[in-house]
Amino acid sequence: MARHPRFIRSRAIPGRMLPLAVAAVSVVALAPAASADGQGQHGRFTPGAPGVGDPYFPLEGNGGYDVRHYSLDLSYDPDHDQLDGTVTVTARATQDLSRFDLDLSGMDVDKVWVDRRQARYERHGQELVITPRQGLRKGRTFTAVIRYGGVPQTIVGSPIVFGSPYGFLHTPDGAFVGGEPNGASTWFPVNDHPSDKATYDYTITVPKGLTAVANGRPAGHRSAVAGFSRRASTTRAEVFKWREDSPMASYLTTIDIGRWDVRQGRTPRGVPNYTAVDPELLAAQPDAVSFFYDTTSEVTDLWSKTFGEYAFGSTGAIADDARFNGQPLGFSLETQSKPVYSAVRSTGTIAHELAHQWYGDAVSPAQWKDVWLNESFATWSAWYYTEVHGGRSVHDAARATYAARPFPDAAGRPYWSVLTADPQRDTMFNDRVYSGGGMMLQFLREKIGDEKFFTLLRTWYAQHKYGNARTGQFTALAQRIAGQDLSGFFKDWLYSPLKPDIPQD
Repeated sequence: MARHPRFIRSRAIPGRMLPLAVAAVSVVALAPAASADGQGQHGRFTPGAPGVGDPYFPLEGNGGYDVRHYSLDLSYDPDHDQLDGTVTVTARATQDLSRFDLDLSGMDVDKVWVDRRQARYERHGQELVITPRQGLRKGRTFTAVIRYGGVPQTIVGSPIVFGSPYGFLHTPDGAFVGGEPNGASTWFPVNDHPSDKATYDYTITVPKGLTAVANGRPAGHRSAVAGFSRRASTTRAEVFKWREDSPMASYLTTIDIGRWDVRQGRTPRGVPNYTAVDPELLAAQPDAVSFFYDTTSEVTDLWSKTFGEYAFGSTGAIADDARFNGQPLGFSLETQSKPVYSAVRSTGTIAHELAHQWYGDAVSPAQWKDVWLNESFATWSAWYYTEVHGGRSVHDAARATYAARPFPDAAGRPYWSVLTADPQRDTMFNDRVYSGGGMMLQFLREKIGDEKFFTLLRTWYAQHKYGNARTGQFTALAQRIAGQDLSGFFKDWLYSPLKPDIPQD
């Protein structure tokens, strides 16, 4: 993720009724009751936990099952900001389950089925609590189907992202979705934690004249006549299918709807490239489509040579003239297979977001405190991109960053006081997590030498691709490859609230 700080005044959007994300409501569906006593023919069944135990987000994710696949059948009507959907979750029970939760903030649930039988459900804040008619035996694969709809809420005012709106952004011609860290559950029911990756397919219906872009590769398009729930009659529509067949963390999901100039092709190394740019951006930069397409192709191939072959079926970019209350949004985000950009951004930003396809997307954090494994790696990579292209060296970039950060921290401007490897929730995207960890990686490079450093980056990616990883695993791998004790080095640069001494040239 790259944040471009900008003050955006938050206020209600006229004519919209946005549901509260964490409203303390409890709604019980009028469906036949399940075996609420937790007893089944195989023995005792117990509820899945309402969270995975992440200390930063205790209620994100859920216990008792492992999602394998999401199938999202959605329709979106920009004239009314209305999203209606049927989501099919295919999962495997990891305990004998009497009931289980999904994360869903706002929206209205109509019906829920488990294994084709209507199930009871309740709403408790962000928890959608589902009780099937019979317990689910450990190891069993089951499907849950949720039919729902409403106006997805934009998250505003969160200190986590410096108050910038994020999640589901309503644009004049559609939607722009960037959900890190916890925005996915504002628009579909999900096990919303990066530790539970799954594959996805999307079927997205939009009014005629619009295009829907999502993760992965296009899997079909047709014209149709469709009914949108807040329109009196059917209308001409377009149906787009997308498929992401590599495991994906929920915060990396996106659907982006609007009018796009699209260019498709392949990078010189053969990776499919799907680039979509809002025509509004062409007024200020007429070559924006070529700029995003060509830069994305070049960077994807560079990182493939540097870090290891690209993990996903396609690369690309989604660049929108994205605004909230008329003010430009200030972020770009590493949604899987094609990052989203809220404006025309620099080559450095594109290099940063595409580095996340390796570090963040293919290798995802096991807990949110490990987010430096995303952001520090992407920051270092953007510096390295400049170095490779004849600009400032990473050596100089790291030292310039070090010199620009006085100690102790200035009042109201925490930096060294933030622990890179455990930054706390509301400062998890502090610049220490970005440039502080970027400095650490460069100083590690200088300490162990280029050969071992690049072996470390490639081995880290190869060992954890499509999975999750923790800080301790990285530091252990670094010590093994370096063949030396690095514990003091990592203590100073990852876990200390002090400004370490800069390594000498």
